[in-house]
Amino acid sequence: MSASLEDLLNMEPEEIWKRNERPTPDQIRSKQQIYYEDIEEGLELPKYIYKPTPTHLFRWSAAIENFHRIHYDLDFGLNHDKNPSILVHGSWKQSVVPQFLKDWVAPTGWPWKARFEHRAMLVPGDVLIMWGIVTGKEEKSGMGIVELDIGMKTHDGVESMPGSATVVLPLRNGPPIPYPFVAPIS
Repeated sequence: MSASLEDLLNMEPEEIWKRNERPTPDQIRSKQQIYYEDIEEGLELPKYIYKPTPTHLFRWSAAIENFHRIHYDLDFGLNHDKNPSILVHGSWKQSVVPQFLKDWVAPTGWPWKARFEHRAMLVPGDVLIMWGIVTGKEEKSGMGIVELDIGMKTHDGVESMPGSATVVLPLRNGPPIPYPFVAPIS
């Protein structure tokens, strides 16, 4: 059973990690569609839990060719920049958002737009909770438009990435969402 964000934040980090609701690739491939009619304001999305390690951060640095030493050189981060440790990349946090939204609306819904701010330094050892909650919904042009508050909290409740997003879900007996996605006319 899914734990609420509030409940997760009252747990120890290792217990939070056990509550990860991020689906496996097989679960994504066989996922049943969530329809617009199935959701209500206040619904919490599945929580994705992450525990970045120095190895993850080094691999991300290499993959995106971001070789700023604050992301992989502990001595530099501590002594030169006076950071608490090496730092999690903002670009990594940004990459989590589209995956989180896409997985929730799959297979035929669409993430439409997202905005968020980076507000806290994250370091290895932090247990991170990517969360979302439905804040509004509207039918428009035969599609279900769903507004969300989103963010990424640390295990101790620090909101590191507050934001919002809009996704599009199909109506149960409505037309398919266009591919490629075309925003509805206001």
